[in-house]
Amino acid sequence: MAERMVGKQAPRFEMDAVMADKEFGKVSLEENMKEDKWTVLFFYPMDFTFVCPTEITAMSGRYDEFEDLDAEVVGVSTDTIHTHLAWINTSREDNGLEQLSYPLAADTNHQVSKDYGVLIEEEGIALRGLFIIDPEGELKYATVFHNDIGRDVDETLRVLQALQTGGLCPANWKPGQTTL
Repeated sequence: MAERMVGKQAPRFEMDAVMADKEFGKVSLEENMKEDKWTVLFFYPMDFTFVCPTEITAMSGRYDEFEDLDAEVVGVSTDTIHTHLAWINTSREDNGLEQLSYPLAADTNHQVSKDYGVLIEEEGIALRGLFIIDPEGELKYATVFHNDIGRDVDETLRVLQALQTGGLCPANWKPGQTTL
């Protein structure tokens, strides 16, 4: 049986990444926490696939909204930084990403995918997991689902905003509405 993670300290991570400027760098939860930022950490199966670029570019297209909410977005797969860069440098017409507003991290040793419970060990790839971590490192939200389905950026932003209210948000709560 899987261990509960929500409401506990999120597993710490530091990974090599391709940054938004297409340079190689590092991303870490500790750095986001030092900067008093929320972290939206999402896993996807692999580069050069079909569903992944739709959600990765959708998140990038809305990055300003995450930034306005003091959140850093980090995409993660088990591919290398070199594969990430090749995919970023591929045009969208050719199933590439072209340009991103946030880093893509490389979990090549699969440790972070294991720590977050999304690794499909027999395939060496991650499920589609999405985790929202507050600036104190507490895991506030987790969702994991089948790799055939892309995520909804509107819902990710809605949940982030709901968490940031500090209140009780009823079903179908939308930003601007009152909390309970």
